[in-house]
This record gives sequence, C-alpha cells and structure tokens, in this order.
Amino acid sequence: MVPVPNSTAVAWPGKVTLPELERSPCLVGVFPVVYYSVLLGLGLPVNVLTAVALSRLATRTKKSSYWYLLALTTSDILTQVFIIFVGFILQTAILARAVPSAFIHTVNVLEFTANHASIWVTVLLTVDRYVALCHPLRYRALSYPRRTRRIIAAVFALALATGIPFYWWLDLWRDTDPPTALDKVLKWLHCVTIYFLPCSIFLATNSIIICKLKRQRGSGGGRPRLAKTTALLLAVTTVFIVLWAPRTIVMICHLYVASVRRDWRVHLALDIANMVAMLNTTLNFFLYCFVSHTFRCTVAEVLRTHLWHSPPPISTPLPLKPLELLAGTAL
Repeated sequence: MVPVPNSTAVAWPGKVTLPELERSPCLVGVFPVVYYSVLLGLGLPVNVLTAVALSRLATRTKKSSYWYLLALTTSDILTQVFIIFVGFILQTAILARAVPSAFIHTVNVLEFTANHASIWVTVLLTVDRYVALCHPLRYRALSYPRRTRRIIAAVFALALATGIPFYWWLDLWRDTDPPTALDKVLKWLHCVTIYFLPCSIFLATNSIIICKLKRQRGSGGGRPRLAKTTALLLAVTTVFIVLWAPRTIVMICHLYVASVRRDWRVHLALDIANMVAMLNTTLNFFLYCFVSHTFRCTVAEVLRTHLWHSPPPISTPLPLKPLELLAGTAL
C-alpha cells in the first residue's frame, strides 16, 4: 500500500515484456526510505511499550475501554510491520525488483488486513465513547471485558475477510492506464472501507454527543469533564480525517483525472499522501501520555521493571480514568 515507482515490476527470465511508456519521475528521491525507517524505528518501540502498559491496565481494571485501546495498538503494530517494514522497506528498498508475484499479492492481503483492523477498531472506540456518554446505564450493563474481547476478535476476523479480495490489487505504479473495471472496484472499495464509511460514523456519533452535551449545559446539568472528553474526541477524529484525506483524494484523482505513472504531480502527491497517512500509526503513545496521568505512571512502571530491573514503588494505586485515556486515542 506504500509503494514507490517501479518497485514491484518484475521481469522473469524467458518472459517477454512489452516496452512501457516513460514513467513519471520520482521527485522525492531517497527521502521516503529515510522517513519510513525513522517512523518504524520510533513508532514500533513506543507502540510495543504502549501495548505492555495497556495490557497491565486492562488486566488490573477489567475495563473494556483499555481492551479497545490495546487492540488499536496491536493493529497499529501490525500496520507498521506489514506496510512500512515488509511492504516498503523490505520489498522496495532492500529486495528491489527481485520479488515474486505471489509474495507481492500475499503482502497486499496482510497490508489491507492490518489497515482495516486499525481503522475499524478506532470506529469501535468511537462507538464505545458514544454509548458511554449518551447511554451510561446501558453501557454499564453491556460493556465488560469478555464481550469486548469477542467483539475485537470479530473485527480482526472481518478485517482479514475484507483484506482477501485485495490479493488482486494492482498498486498505482503497475495498473493499466486507464484502470480496468476490477481495479476501479477495488480502489473504490478501499476508499469506502478505510475513509468514507468510518468518517461518516465519526461525524454522526460526534454530532449526537455534541448535541447531547449542549442540551445538558442548557439545563444546568453539564459536566466540565464530559466537555473536555468530547473536545479530545473531536480532536483525534479530526486528526484521522486530515491524515487520511490526501491519500483518498489522490486515489480518486488517479482513477478519473491523471495516472500516477504518467503525471509527476500525481506521483509526488501520492508519495506525500502515503507518508502522511502512515504517520497516524505513531501518534497514539504521545497522545496517551499527554492526556492520561495514569498511563504515564504505568509506562514509568514498565520501564522501571523491564529496563532498569527495579521493582515498582509501593504506593497507593492511582485512580484509573479510562474515559479520559480513551478520549485521547489517536486515529
């Protein structure tokens, strides 16, 4: 999903290849390799640290919200491994052209599976926040760890099922010009699955939450912490919309305006859009630290235990605030 030009064009011995028209030049040079290497080198350790901290919080508190956050972190790790490391650094920068076709298509399935899981776990978080704020009594009755783990498992299974059709995906550097009907269907399915449908859910749930808080404030029943939680939720969903919008726009432009392979401007726009979208997989740790004092203390405990090999200090447990941490989830 994050290719560079000519990276997956394979010419096997004995196979006749037709001459291609001149492709659009790569204007960013080696910058994507450096960028993704730094992103992986920074994002993978902090996501692993986040997963360890969240697993401790989920085990201690039995709160469903921490299980959703742990699932989101896990899907972000898979996204970084399959898309950034295997799909770009390994396949493109290290292996270059010597990549079998079956390997490319299998990697496509893994990339889309990880991508869909990350985004739809984020949708679960948003819906969970909507139910907790707008239907608190129902939330207390329905939200418990066992049910949450089943829902998360179902989402990951659905992500794999929706990733399988993309075995036949042709990346924007290798598809025909103009695109075939199958290619158009897959690219529109991709845009709807990872952007248009999730954003519609975000906008609908956030609008309902805002209206409810306004009514509570007008009747004198509003609570400042709920207002802060809503502001954070709006901020993080906006981050998702902004970071993934460029890739979606370039995808549609490629289908109906100009080919990436022929127009250097679309080529450059896709390179930048891919880099911006992948930035989303690294932001969660920093947002959690900014929002939640409990999370920061748990991270410090993990570092003391595993890095410095010293036992955690004996003290009164900090009050856990899963709603505040959940509101700071990056999308």
